[in-house]
Amino acid sequence: SPVAETFRVIQGAMSEEYVRTTQGVFQFELSGEEGGTWYIDLKTKGGSAGFGKPPVTADVVMSMSSADFVKMFT
Repeated sequence: SPVAETFRVIQGAMSEEYVRTTQGVFQFELSGEEGGTWYIDLKTKGGSAGFGKPPVTADVVMSMSSADFVKMFT
């Protein structure tokens, strides 16, 4: 699925460098197909991304359609 694949690519691209320089947690409230709560954690250890709430409080919460999310990251 497009949203899950996008998060898989994001997870694969994470590095300690990104975490050290970004220090942010992003939560996405997606509507439509594959809607729900997803996150990118660029603050904790080596970083993480996936479905559900982030492991720590988000610094930024964005609400958008899942289609717009995929467009934003491609």
